[in-house]
Parts: sequence; structure tokens; C-alpha cells
Amino acid sequence: MFRLKRIKFQLYAIAIVPAVLLLAFLTASLALAQVKPGDVITPDNAYKVKDLVSPGVFYKVQQGMEMKIVPSDRVDWPPPYKDATEKYSEQVRLSPDGRTVENYVAGQPFPFLDPNDPKVATKIIWNNVFRPLQTDDYDLRYFSCENVRSGRNVPYRVIDEIDVGHYAGYNEIGRTEVDPMPIDQDFKKTGRYWLFGLYPIMAPEGMRGAGFLRYRYADPKKSDDIWSWNTGTRRLRRLDEGLMSDAVTGSGLPSEGGGNIVVFDPDHYSGFNAKVEEYNYKFLGSKSMLGVVHAAHSPEVTCLTDGGGSACPENWETRQMYIVEATPRHSNASQTLQSRTVLYIDSEVWFPLYEDAYDSQGQLWQDHIYWLTYRDRPVPDARVAIYPFKRSFVVGAAATDVQTGMSAMCYLPSRNTPEKECWYINMGAVDRSFFDPDAMVKAAP
Repeated sequence: MFRLKRIKFQLYAIAIVPAVLLLAFLTASLALAQVKPGDVITPDNAYKVKDLVSPGVFYKVQQGMEMKIVPSDRVDWPPPYKDATEKYSEQVRLSPDGRTVENYVAGQPFPFLDPNDPKVATKIIWNNVFRPLQTDDYDLRYFSCENVRSGRNVPYRVIDEIDVGHYAGYNEIGRTEVDPMPIDQDFKKTGRYWLFGLYPIMAPEGMRGAGFLRYRYADPKKSDDIWSWNTGTRRLRRLDEGLMSDAVTGSGLPSEGGGNIVVFDPDHYSGFNAKVEEYNYKFLGSKSMLGVVHAAHSPEVTCLTDGGGSACPENWETRQMYIVEATPRHSNASQTLQSRTVLYIDSEVWFPLYEDAYDSQGQLWQDHIYWLTYRDRPVPDARVAIYPFKRSFVVGAAATDVQTGMSAMCYLPSRNTPEKECWYINMGAVDRSFFDPDAMVKAAP
């Protein structure tokens, strides 16, 4: 029976590949007519990439972020994820109201997408949720984010820096590499899709020991459970889910000079991370664009031509992307500062390589860029975090307020850490106990 499913899966793939490849070839040819491998894009020739990136990324190039154009290369899924997709995807459906996913076990829920399907945008978003990047657990050890004023030829000066010990997650469903597989039995009791933890913060000194936890539930009506620990007040605080899209209030991270550090809001940790059911989605098309999925550097390099607001120069290549617009539903629209967010999701990595968020007046407000690499280890000299196959790693991320020029550039791993291997993905590096509020409190000095 399984063999028949595999054959059917492969035949279906063969049937749709010619049309997909033809579309990709035509759009890629158009893109490569404007840029070619070996080109270096600077503010002086930024016009060449205007139609190949989002408005937010184009702004970054105009402000000094340089691109090195390289030949495109493919990214394969981890074999266990691919096997799970073949085994379970046929049974997956959207709920009658089109909002939630049903019968999902592991792998990609919707491997075959029809652009004419009225629910294709929602299916793309669920593919983004259950992406191949980190299916079981992950522990990013020692990363840092620098708050800078970015711009063309602006001197590189760090205003604030935040250093974090662990950026970790544990999935209770969709597990493909580490027992329990494919579903943790705890899911049947709690209904939690995943658990996330960011703690302890190690710098600046005034925030040392602070942390953040978040649980996501399968029930579309159940809000996330969220806690923060503030070492100054020694208080464990429950946070409202509506604050998670606010880059200032949601972070709650005071700077050393007063005000707030400009950081990624929690709904943009690891790309688009909001609760799927609280947004409406519109499919804007599939397009050949530029993105970074084979980054040359890990740790990432500081872009000195834009004040340190990004990583550059890096390897940008032509990628086929799905473009989806996310707008908050009425129930939480009053709490969400972004009127809409446009996601540019890579069709192989299934990760948004960049996102543009717009304010309540419809003006471009924030852009988020992610730099990924594809190899069998997160850093070249790894001794422990080595995998039997290549996988994708996020090595850099930048959030920019285009209305003020303030940027937060994050290095994954940090350039100055006691431990450079950084990404431990699907290695059992963390279990559910790490995500207990008491554990977060005890980890604080």
C-alpha cells in the first residue's frame, strides 16, 4: 500500500513538473536578463533589482546593502521530511471553514498547489508552518542582535546589543528525526503544536537573565500561552497574544540609554510566526526573485556600506517564490499595528526570505530579511552539529524600520561567542522541560 502511494506521489509530481519548470524558466529568464552571476549590486545600480526583490529589500539596497549575484542552485528537503510527506500528505485537508489543517501528522501538508485554488494562499501558509527547516527540536546557542542606525555610508556604530543564550523550540507534532515520532503523546493531552523559549538574555547588563516563553495550540480558538521573566522586578508575567506583532511593546526590552531596543517582534521570529487562524491570506502570485539560501558566511558578516543594518556582500540568487499577503482578522485587527504583511516564501526551503509590513495608513513600515545557508553543518569547523545530509540554517536576520532608518541585525551564531556551532537542529538538544516557566526563572542569575 505504501509503495502504491509512493508511485502515485511520483507520477503526480512528474505530471506537474513540466508546467512548473516552464513557468520557472520563463520568469527566471526575464530576471536574469537584468542581472547575471558575477554582478555586484550597489545603490548606484540598484535599479537592476527593483523588480526582483520586495519594496523593503529594494529600500535596503538603496540604503547601501550590497548584493553579489551568483548562479542558482537547488535546495533539497531532508530525506526523513520527504518520506513523511509521501506517507501522510494525501490525508491532509483544510477544515470546512478553510482556516485550520486537519489530519496532519508529519511532512509537508500540501505538496501540490493549484494557483487557481481559492484556498491556495492558506495552504502555502500551512506549508510554511510545517516547514522542513526544523521539524522536531532546535537549540540556537549564543546569538546576538545589534541595534544600529542604518543608511548609505552611515558609520557603523552599535547603539544597543542584545546577547541571548538559547533560542529554542520543541514541536509536538510533525516530528521526523527524533523520538517520539511522529507525534509526542503530550499533544493528545495539551493540544500544543509547539513550545518556544528565548532565555536567558546575557546582555545588556540591565536585562541579564530575562526570558520569554510561548506555546502554540492546534485549537484555532485558543490563544497562545506567553510568559516573560523580568529580572529587575523578579516577576513572571503573562503576556497578551495581541502584543506579539508589536516590535516595541511585544519585545519589552529597554535600551541602556532609555527607550526600547528595536528587535524582531515575536510574530516575526523565524519568519512569519503569527497564529495562522487569526489572519486572512491572499495569493499574489509566484515569481522569480532574488534571495539568499546559500550564504557564504557563518557567522555572518557586517555590512559596512549601510551602517551595519544588514549582512553584505552576500550571495543572492534567483529563487522561485510564492507571494502571499496576510491581513489580520477583525478580532485582533485593533491590536495589530501592521495593516498587512506581504510574505515572499521560497518554494524549496519553505521559509520567507523576506517580508514587508505596512502601517495603518498603508505605508511601508518594516522589512525583514533572512539569510540562509545550505550545508551539512551550521559552521565550517563544527565538531558536534554535523548531519548525514545537507539542511538549511538561518545565519542572519535583519529588521528595519524604513520610516526611521533604525535596524536590528541579528547574527546566528554571534561573532563573539564561547561556542560557535550554534544550531542544534533535530538532535534532541532540548526537551519539553526546557520550556517550563520555572526552568526559565531558575536559569536567571
